[in-house]
Amino acid sequence: MSDNLERMKGFVERYVPEFMREGKIPGFSIAVVKEGEVVYAEGYGVRDVSRSMPATPDTLYGIGSCTKSFVALAIMQLAEKGKLELDDPVSDYVPLKIGVEGKPITIHHLLSHSSGIPSLATSTISLWRGVGLDLGVPWGTVDDFYRFVNGAQDEVADEPGRRLFYFNAGYRLLGHIIQEKSGIPFHVYVTENILKPLGMTRSTLVKAEYERDADRMTAYWKKPDGSLTPTPFPYPNVEDNLPFSFIAAAGGIMAPVTELTNYLTATMDGGAYGGKRIASPESIEKMITPHISYAMTHYGRSGYGYGWSVVDDFLGHKMVSHGGSILVSTSYLAFLPKLKIGVAMAANTSQPPFAMIAEGVFASLLGKDPEELPALRLREHMRRLIGTYEVYRGLERVRVLNRSGALYLEQKDPFTDAILPLIPDDQSPITTKYYTS
Repeated sequence: MSDNLERMKGFVERYVPEFMREGKIPGFSIAVVKEGEVVYAEGYGVRDVSRSMPATPDTLYGIGSCTKSFVALAIMQLAEKGKLELDDPVSDYVPLKIGVEGKPITIHHLLSHSSGIPSLATSTISLWRGVGLDLGVPWGTVDDFYRFVNGAQDEVADEPGRRLFYFNAGYRLLGHIIQEKSGIPFHVYVTENILKPLGMTRSTLVKAEYERDADRMTAYWKKPDGSLTPTPFPYPNVEDNLPFSFIAAAGGIMAPVTELTNYLTATMDGGAYGGKRIASPESIEKMITPHISYAMTHYGRSGYGYGWSVVDDFLGHKMVSHGGSILVSTSYLAFLPKLKIGVAMAANTSQPPFAMIAEGVFASLLGKDPEELPALRLREHMRRLIGTYEVYRGLERVRVLNRSGALYLEQKDPFTDAILPLIPDDQSPITTKYYTS
């Protein structure tokens, strides 16, 4: 294990600074846990650019949609207590009125993003307002939320259970169900029944608590030109509007990566942590079992459980993960449940290639060469292709660019100003033959 651990450290300490430079990431924190022991924890860069305050493993970040598995866990706790059933219609608990007639949307459908309702951009409303870009949608009360969601009947794309549509509003509905069935605000339930039992004493959904913490990130809005602008944490302070506390259910937790390893450990240990049990092994297994398939990956088809994405065969092992973004802060959690190896990462702007880093960490700890992983091989291949190309004697020049993981051809001269996608000429991802449309 010691050789593998050194290989993992070498991988992280080589690639994380590269990714930060390429992505203009001010601060980044990572913690790796194996069988309940944190075997690596480090901060890179700064949590606050203007004061050159370093990022640490204990820096608080907004973890965005990694919050969703906490919501799913809370639902499983309530199901274990007999307060609800996963197959109950959502409309039995909250006033959801849209969907396909005769095909009720159940709690299970919301947990697995299989409600048949596509994104309604509820997080766009909340997060853009948080950075000063109000879209003009009435958005301040529980009634506003349901007027908006229930007005979207024409957006319903399929009957429940057939396809995955990532649905932030669905997790807000789950947060409201938690609030209704527990009789306390959503954020209070999660704090008392998950965060505190796991020793996550600095993790919070309360903006005011986050702002009092000395080791917290400054969030940075990365604009299209790559410039960074400091912004407030974009979610509102849930304590100021207790009935609408569940607005935070789609992505409102703030946590350090070191405390997130407690959560990973409990999940990998079947819901047990430090002699306490926060859920049954059966509930945890349901959460990390795919209930609906979606994208193909380098490792075959992936599926969605309850608050977690699942790949069945990463180098021979089940891999569970989830990313999170609130536009100005991002995070990623991943683990190999059988081996009890997990990684938590966060950054104070939009998105480093978290999945690539997690896969490299796991490959290293499995004794494999991370640079042979498909994503890293493809990255290095594309890096070799980008640059300036010219025809005979330099009479014409074009540039090949990498934008968001795709190659483009840019041609600029007195007669042409064009950017065209480069399309692979064969099925191999490692190809040097491309054509333009």
